[in-house]
Amino acid sequence: MSQHIGLLTRDTTALILAGGKGSRLKHLTEERAKPGLPFGGKYKIIDFTLSNCMNSGVRKVEVLTQYKSSELLGHIQKSWSRMPWELGEYVNVVPAQQQIGELWYQGTADAVYQNLKQLRKQRCKYVLILGGDHIYKMDYSRMLRQHAKQNADISIASIPVDSDCASAFGVLNIDADMRVNQFQEKPDNPAQIPNKPGQSLVSMGVYIFNFDVLEKLLVDDASLEGSQHDFGYDIIPKAIQNHRVCTYIFDDEGCADVQAYWKDVGTIDQYFEANLDLVHVDPELDLYDRHWPIYSFQEQLPGAKFIFNDDGCRGQAVDSVICAGSIISGAKIENSLVSTRVTVERHSVLDRCVVLPNVIIGKYCKLKNVLIVEDCIIPDGVTIGYDYETDKEYYEISENGVALVTQEMIDNYIKINSAA
Repeated sequence: MSQHIGLLTRDTTALILAGGKGSRLKHLTEERAKPGLPFGGKYKIIDFTLSNCMNSGVRKVEVLTQYKSSELLGHIQKSWSRMPWELGEYVNVVPAQQQIGELWYQGTADAVYQNLKQLRKQRCKYVLILGGDHIYKMDYSRMLRQHAKQNADISIASIPVDSDCASAFGVLNIDADMRVNQFQEKPDNPAQIPNKPGQSLVSMGVYIFNFDVLEKLLVDDASLEGSQHDFGYDIIPKAIQNHRVCTYIFDDEGCADVQAYWKDVGTIDQYFEANLDLVHVDPELDLYDRHWPIYSFQEQLPGAKFIFNDDGCRGQAVDSVICAGSIISGAKIENSLVSTRVTVERHSVLDRCVVLPNVIIGKYCKLKNVLIVEDCIIPDGVTIGYDYETDKEYYEISENGVALVTQEMIDNYIKINSAA
């Protein structure tokens, strides 16, 4: 059986669509694509998709980029450029190049269509199409095996979610043989799973196509006026009519020894809570799993340091993750995630905070429910998270009350309060 899986993965090329803007994340993605966003203190979001490929045995990977990709490109070069190309294993970055005409990618399907020439050179049997902007652990080889076993033309990975949330995704209807008979992208009234009221089956944005089927569908779609050239809106709904489209349901039962974890981090609140989940005693996402490691570029940094042990000025962290290169200098950290190269000065208190890399937090600061963007310098005595009306004058406040803080906002805060 393992040899069969090995043959399947060797016949597969993965395409990671990593050009998304992630506009709902507001200031977090103003200067970079969402897949390049830090996560978990020391990773980038795209590391999860790339690690899934490596752990699954899918070692031919093309990363398609477009929107503000310089930070993402630099990270991939540092983290993933050491693959042995001579053995047919690689992570190759493919920037948008106006391959066809003078237009940039017009949709997810068009991004793949513009790179069909590159795919033909691979002579692959299967194309695994992935998003680069979710946090998840998934063994793609299991999905490939089911795809081959079902003799499918297309397979769609799916997951049950509450129907109230399903309108943000593509929603599937399936028959008893796991064949998809209806697909609606972001419907207003999502169809519910027949035997699970209140639950809907939604697409994870993970597809397997037989290459010949994919090629024909993309070529036909490219010439259609009015098409959005999108897999969810155009390609999948049309393919259901003439091709065998099946689903692979992603859950604990079918994933065996790999944790079935998948999170959409498309909003500030989702991103914040997914990071904070890592500080819990039993987090949903197990990053300590040696069987399924998450790889990334590891900068050579000293261990996190906690200094001062005086009453009222003790460097300490409780129920928190503190990453390498950080210094907790007489400050108290609770229920928080502190990324690499962060300094928190004396008498400051952080509660339910996510601090991205290279941040300095001054003395006597009180921060609660705060998300701090990289390279911020928080001056002494700043309080955030205790007065909603004041906070919203200076910071971006999410629906759930999380304060997003950037250096520009801090500079504005200093300017206004200095003048006063």
